[in-house]
Amino acid sequence: MAKNQNKVHETKSDVLKYIQSIKDDQQQKDCMQLLELMTEVTGIEAKMWGKDIVGFGSYHYIGKSGREGDWFKTGFAPRKNNLSIYFIAGFDNKEDLLIKLGKHKLGKGCLYVKNLDEVNEQALKELIKINYKEMTAMHAGS
Repeated sequence: MAKNQNKVHETKSDVLKYIQSIKDDQQQKDCMQLLELMTEVTGIEAKMWGKDIVGFGSYHYIGKSGREGDWFKTGFAPRKNNLSIYFIAGFDNKEDLLIKLGKHKLGKGCLYVKNLDEVNEQALKELIKINYKEMTAMHAGS
């Protein structure tokens, strides 16, 4: 089996320097807020994954195809039109929190928000907490 076939890997790049380099003031502010919030919720230090993803925690996976690698448990990335917040465990049974969250869009494992001023911080914090606990339980020992 081939290991670490992902194009994106954990790097030694400085998370704060990356966030400070974001040109859009609102995105930079939001990323600093997410960094603080996710650090508080997870209790661990953020790491850069590739050149533009801030991730928290990691786990090793082996997919159905035999592909395997390492990935972060939760994280975020500023994108052109929004912030992508990664919820690897998905959104099943989280409808009540998503309703409370406010303006957002969902992808398979991503929550997209234009800026954090448009969402309920308590609901976001709870979603991150639940996702991180689910990922930790699913990948205990990895």
